[in-house]
Amino acid sequence: MTDRIALTGLRVRGHHGVYEFERSQGQDFVVDVELELDLAPAARSDAVPDTVHYGELAERLAAVVGGEPVNLIETLAQRLADECLADRLVHAATVTVHKPQAPIALEFTDVAVTVRRERPR
Repeated sequence: MTDRIALTGLRVRGHHGVYEFERSQGQDFVVDVELELDLAPAARSDAVPDTVHYGELAERLAAVVGGEPVNLIETLAQRLADECLADRLVHAATVTVHKPQAPIALEFTDVAVTVRRERPR
């Protein structure tokens, strides 16, 4: 059985999109991640080094969202998944990037892309 850590609703200002105004003005992106890993070692030791420090993870993810602009939220989701998998304890990561202020001329609630990536075996 795989254990999970979830971080949801991380809101960060970014400058991603295909339109110039998206890049110049920026907008909020909301990120949800679910990490799959073995939490038994952390449960036994009660020590942070045996798990993912979700505060540090949030900071790293925020740096990606607030960093170098990309055209597609698909690309952003991949970069965030790569950041999650950079932690040696994480076996797989599911990342959803929400773009609630996407430039759509109709009323809508959200646009989101979800990717799931596994550490190569």
